Amino acid sequence: MDTGDVFDPNCPARVVLDRIGDKWSVLVLLGLAGGPMRFTRLRARMGGVTPKVLTQTLRAMESDGLVTREVFAEVPPRVEYTLTDLGHSLHGPVSVVAQWAEENVAEILRNREKSA
Repeated sequence: MDTGDVFDPNCPARVVLDRIGDKWSVLVLLGLAGGPMRFTRLRARMGGVTPKVLTQTLRAMESDGLVTREVFAEVPPRVEYTLTDLGHSLHGPVSVVAQWAEENVAEILRNREKSA
């Protein structure tokens, strides 16, 4: 099994870190953890993301194999997004980081105020 070295500037694993470090990708992972979701509902759940940015994020995550897009043959067409097994495997670590952020945001904001 190939592994990378994220300290090597030529390591492709850095692209993966970029995806994980992107706030919209993290919110998509957290939003889809409960199951399939339509674009509009996901966008409302995330709050503050433009349709263009969410579309770009979902396409990139689909390309990475983290999300699947299913189109239902209905009128109007219905599209749902779902985490893949790979996406679910990333959800665990990301949810721990999100929980840490929620628990420590007040202290971090106090520290920012002190240093400003």
